[in-house]
Amino acid sequence: MIHIQNLHKAYATPHGRFEALKGIDLHIEQGEVFGIIGPSGAGKSTLVQCINLLERPDQGSITLGGQQLTGLSEPQLRAQRRRIGMVFQGFNLLARRTVYANVALPLEIAGVPAAEIPARVERLLELVGLSHLRDRYPGQISGGQKQRVGIARALANKPDVLLSDEATSALDPETTHHILALLRDINRKTGITVVMITHQMEVVREICDRVAVLSHGEVVEVGPTHEIFAMPRHDVTRAMVSAATACDLTDATLAAVRERIAALAPGLAARLLKLKLTGGSAGALLSDLARDHALDLSLVQARIEDIQGVAVGTVFVLAQGARLTLQNALAMLARRGIAVEELAHELATDRSARHLAA
Repeated sequence: MIHIQNLHKAYATPHGRFEALKGIDLHIEQGEVFGIIGPSGAGKSTLVQCINLLERPDQGSITLGGQQLTGLSEPQLRAQRRRIGMVFQGFNLLARRTVYANVALPLEIAGVPAAEIPARVERLLELVGLSHLRDRYPGQISGGQKQRVGIARALANKPDVLLSDEATSALDPETTHHILALLRDINRKTGITVVMITHQMEVVREICDRVAVLSHGEVVEVGPTHEIFAMPRHDVTRAMVSAATACDLTDATLAAVRERIAALAPGLAARLLKLKLTGGSAGALLSDLARDHALDLSLVQARIEDIQGVAVGTVFVLAQGARLTLQNALAMLARRGIAVEELAHELATDRSARHLAA
């Protein structure tokens, strides 16, 4: 559906030339909800403005449904832009037009016959759940309702693609959830391709099938959302996932576990492991470890959640046993493709040796 190849965009600033995009390559499939995420200054806003050609890239190409946009004249581009709907963070509604009239505006601009407009607007208002507010003005409705008007307006010309540029950033969590559920429902009912530009990992987790992570104008990671959450590879991605999942151990818990390790009996070893799991059962994994490797396992903390139909979780477990047994268990986890981070370890035999030597 959308193919972006070797996209570059730079701006002249008082401090010199700033490269906002540095060779972006992305392919977005027909009908998917695709997230583009990154910290402030990553290039997200520039990329979305290039996708609909509000900004002309310096180099590279953007193809929409087989039609390359970057080589079109302005009249040709205006026609193609009708294939792309846009939802904004600030709603951008006209204060002196009613809800109905705001949704009708793009149809009027496109030259749709006046007799056809009422039925199309009513269908759109019903789709976003605002038929009862058709005669209200923007100042008389809530932020979430304003965004629903913005979504209906963006869908007015039956676009192939819906671009959402930080559309939920100004909304409270509950309203955000309702708007994301609406976008997903529209995606499933109409098959429209949705591109979510956001800095909120929570938004990506709730709605996106796949996600690309931007940093300093480059795509540093791309993949299915559940894989990005389960096994983030880039430092930027790991930081964003960690902030969104909030599953790290507290200092108090970590200190308590280290005290348990320090009290190990001679001859035993211990590892505090952080396991990233996807698509499977944490209980079954721990059972396999305990049975096959004769380990004493203690579950310290766990968080399992559903991300686009796939179970993804973080499990902290204290594993105790013979040193070789622990090494074999870690090797088994690696063979099964499970990401493992060792947070603390201690060999009681080493402590005993140091004690005897003293």
